[in-house]
Amino acid sequence: MQTLTKQQHIRLTFIGGIIVIVLLTTCALFCGRITLSPDELWDALVKPAANPAISSVLYTIRLPRIIGSLLIGGGLAAAGCAFQSIFYNPLVSPDILGVSYGAAVGAATAILLGGGIWLTQLLAFAGGLIAVSLTLLLARLIKQHGTLILVLAGIVVSGFMQALIGLLKYIADPDSQLQSIVYWQLGSLAKVDFTNILAVLPTLIIGAGLLFLLRWHLTILSLGETIASTQGINIHRERLLLISAGTILTAGTVCLSGNIGWVGLVIPHMAKALTGDDSRYALPLSAIFGACFLLLVDTLARSLSAGEIPLSILTGFIGAPLFVYILLKNRVKLL
Repeated sequence: MQTLTKQQHIRLTFIGGIIVIVLLTTCALFCGRITLSPDELWDALVKPAANPAISSVLYTIRLPRIIGSLLIGGGLAAAGCAFQSIFYNPLVSPDILGVSYGAAVGAATAILLGGGIWLTQLLAFAGGLIAVSLTLLLARLIKQHGTLILVLAGIVVSGFMQALIGLLKYIADPDSQLQSIVYWQLGSLAKVDFTNILAVLPTLIIGAGLLFLLRWHLTILSLGETIASTQGINIHRERLLLISAGTILTAGTVCLSGNIGWVGLVIPHMAKALTGDDSRYALPLSAIFGACFLLLVDTLARSLSAGEIPLSILTGFIGAPLFVYILLKNRVKLL
């Protein structure tokens, strides 16, 4: 029996991931508080006017949520994979570095100012960039090198950003603004529609496009500064560009769904377990796995109970045990 080569194994993994996305998308179209039969779904797709109520559920709620979950899950996982390579650290992610919470502070500020989706995007990006800059600055001021230092600095910055969110919630109008800020903090796709997706799509394309174009450099950067320098890479410029791309991507997802934890931390480890540390393959596979994961979680969130479960609750219940398993299996060294 012929053994598959690494390239064939990776190719089959990508094909399997695409098939899983198609299957999960099909299930998500059927599932929800209103379960659709195959005939109802077909009629809504082919003859929308035949049943306006079913067509409204499909085109107003389910399709935007499915597309949004694929974009957000893929974006968070790709950003997490990039951050782990940039900082040579398997424990970092957009939320641990403070990027997600910083972006949420920016989005909450935009809500208090009464801004629309464009101001929300701008302030979310600015908040995420400020947060990751503070994390890097704090780690540098400590003047110690190690896997845990950056994580600890990120925890400090994340805690500060969460305190800012608490302050913004305190001064927000409870009748009009508080609910929206809580929405950003817990994570949900309930307010996602095609208008919001189209508004955020350029941001997601720019961030993801830069990461995918530079994924070869991510592989070299993950080997350390000395090796990267010998390969002729401008480390500071490349790192700044990649951090900005990851922050843009994270800010775009926060604009759509609010904070969703664990996706950017756990999913890249699952992808690298199949492809190795080569970001040429790990980054796109992380995006595929992240899209599958969040689509599954969102389908469960709107199907398990009469009320919708916030996404961060489900991702925490699923992601935390998965990450513990990954740590135990791979014996990731913390120091």
